[in-house]
Amino acid sequence: MFDVIVVGGGNAALCAALTAREGGASVLILESAPIEWRGGNSVHTRNLRCMHDAPQDVLVEAYPEEEFWQDLLKVTGGLTNEKLARIIIRGTSTVRDWMRKHGVHFQPSLSGTLHVARTNAFFMGGGKALVNAFFRSAEQLGIKIRYETTVKHVNVKDGIFESVVLDNGEVISGKSCVLACGGFESNREWLKEAWGQNENGEWPADNFLIRGTKFNRGDVLKNLLDQGADQIGDVTQGHCVAIDARSPLYDGGICTRLDCVSLGIVVNQFAKRFYDEGEDFWPKRYAIWGRLVALQQGQIAYSIIDSKAIGRFMPPVFSAIKGNTISEIAQQLNLDVDQLNQTVNEFNQSCHVGTFNHNILDDCHTENIAPEKTHWALPIDQGPFYAYPLRPGITFTYLSLKTDETAAVFFNEQASPNLFVAGELMAGNVLGKGYTAGIGMSIGTIFGRIAGQSAADAVKKMKESHAHA
Repeated sequence: MFDVIVVGGGNAALCAALTAREGGASVLILESAPIEWRGGNSVHTRNLRCMHDAPQDVLVEAYPEEEFWQDLLKVTGGLTNEKLARIIIRGTSTVRDWMRKHGVHFQPSLSGTLHVARTNAFFMGGGKALVNAFFRSAEQLGIKIRYETTVKHVNVKDGIFESVVLDNGEVISGKSCVLACGGFESNREWLKEAWGQNENGEWPADNFLIRGTKFNRGDVLKNLLDQGADQIGDVTQGHCVAIDARSPLYDGGICTRLDCVSLGIVVNQFAKRFYDEGEDFWPKRYAIWGRLVALQQGQIAYSIIDSKAIGRFMPPVFSAIKGNTISEIAQQLNLDVDQLNQTVNEFNQSCHVGTFNHNILDDCHTENIAPEKTHWALPIDQGPFYAYPLRPGITFTYLSLKTDETAAVFFNEQASPNLFVAGELMAGNVLGKGYTAGIGMSIGTIFGRIAGQSAADAVKKMKESHAHA
């Protein structure tokens, strides 16, 4: 029997496994994906949001705890557990040395294209390199790993973990367990159930694209909820980004995101604007646009820019739809030509052009138009013109298992002594809604380590109890 069973193979699971092993426990990782697809959604990440009070290795200037907390408060609208959030925020200030010990390298600041390094530390080689480093370290420490191993049931009796049951019926017992196997974002049936049917008779989830792995089906989450585990979070909330509508159904990853929204306008299939494209900077803004598109009829929208915007945003993976006139753009997008021309003309006439600066919340804004555009509002008047189709891209869902500062799973408000949770499965405790860049990896890393330590401590208590019996 292993001391600690870790269900999942992404960043949170690996942090839990490594920490439990460092705590003296024997550890088994059960990863549902084959080895070539291991790592969950973590392989598509690239950075970790970190607090720091002064310049620190790869981080420039300062990003103090209170600013981090206020950023989180802003995107969640207060739907967050402050105690757990501050544990995560403080934990990020020192965790990088531990990550380096396990082979993770960070991108130096002020180099390449990843120079925006005040709030976030970027992984050298991205999330795939991070995951590979953690797996190598796990193997060197003697952690056992089983791939293509899917857990279908977790045996819990009176809140105490006993074993897991695999999809082939095999039962694996353990002294403690960490659940870190993701949300239900790749379970289309559950997404449809959560989002339901809208007033137009559509099932919005039918048009969602999954930015990450197809293995996060939420089977373990549903299994625990069915057994009476305490839940937290809105089933419809998640990290949802507006991505290129031509992206693949799964694993499109970070490169499918479009960063030109703030440089032009976004219209729905009726060629009408529906939200302020210049509301805020991209780390706080980009994650709201997936949900905004999901609420539009047909779950489709179009970002439209002109030649002045070219070179001012990260190059997208798909080519833009190009036209010499707005009418040509409308025809290629199958939008009403007259309506799109009217929308663009009204927007152009409303622009109060000041001093354009994409690095600050500048004074270029609209007047006497709804919705307004509060920053970076420049007339769309210099051809050729460009357009990108947008769809909701789900990264992960926020319906979670309720937990505390020990990462324990709760049943009827009682903490389990040997069942713990980390990563997306508990992210809803901190992210009631919204998202800000890098916070997912912050939650996964810090609570992965907490869950691993708690699992190792539970094993020690169990052994001490038996020794004194």
